[in-house]
Amino acid sequence: MELHDVWFVLIAVLWTGYFFLEGFDFGVGILTKLLARDRPERRVLINTIGPVWDGNEVWLLTAGGATFAAFPDWYATLFSGFYLPLLAILVCLIVRGVAFEYRAKRPEENWQRNWETAIFWTSLVPAFLWGVAFGNIVYGVKIDRHFEYVGSVLDLLNPYALLGGLVTLTLFTFHGAVFTALKTVGDIRVRARKLALKVGLVTAVVALAFLLWTQFHSGDGKSLVALIVAVAALVAALVANQAGREGWSFALSGVTIVAAVSMLFLSLFPNVMPSTLDGDWSLTVTNASSSPYTLKIMTWCAAVATPLVLLYQSWTYWVFRKRIGTQHIAEPAH
Repeated sequence: MELHDVWFVLIAVLWTGYFFLEGFDFGVGILTKLLARDRPERRVLINTIGPVWDGNEVWLLTAGGATFAAFPDWYATLFSGFYLPLLAILVCLIVRGVAFEYRAKRPEENWQRNWETAIFWTSLVPAFLWGVAFGNIVYGVKIDRHFEYVGSVLDLLNPYALLGGLVTLTLFTFHGAVFTALKTVGDIRVRARKLALKVGLVTAVVALAFLLWTQFHSGDGKSLVALIVAVAALVAALVANQAGREGWSFALSGVTIVAAVSMLFLSLFPNVMPSTLDGDWSLTVTNASSSPYTLKIMTWCAAVATPLVLLYQSWTYWVFRKRIGTQHIAEPAH
């Protein structure tokens, strides 16, 4: 296996990890409006992800940085062609981080309600737009002979990509609901399981349609295996959720995300951005990669740093592993 193939796999792993972790993160943010009935319950939801949300976003920074270093042409075409949707995601992530930090700085109800509304929308919009972006990457976009995107923003809003956006939105919301059931106690835990069932059934329908469309468009035997695993894991997650096994349900919803993202990358390889104008103009792992020397240096750096990051983040989740409920929410000090 060549180094550019290795780095395609590593970038796929980084995006998979990001969607697994930020998926329930976005889902919990969406649930602040769909599940929480009052301010204490919204505080419970926010507190479940409070210690980890910023660490989860490190996976995005690493995936973007790795793409820039390992496949500069891919990075250039992607970020110039998808400029507006990626800018919208970036703005949402900035506002979302500010909302988490500033929400409790003042006691006024309007102040806190406005930041909570910001958390909801800045969780929902990226959850949808990431699916749109990856739908276009896998299906193909208008790339010319100079490897430049020549389409418009409206070209990105095609049926396949919009369906992909619905998949990530519903799947992340389901992932967040089972995470909430895993991390909470009391009535909110019970309601989270009930909501997870409803959202999960919708997710199963749209995800099956999207994955089958992907398989017929650009899939092979390996992607078919990933499709089967994704569907089976989602069904098993629903069954575990109904049985009250939140840990298993969360793990299986994570397997669903891992298998679904893996299927997208398996369908994409060896391309990194297919051209719908001419197959010869597609960006591939070969013509979009950096020099072998650059990839070699990056590989050594990743081999040293990655285990340390994984150990630290695992430790963080272990420290904050206990369940919380409204009884654990202190009265405002103001």
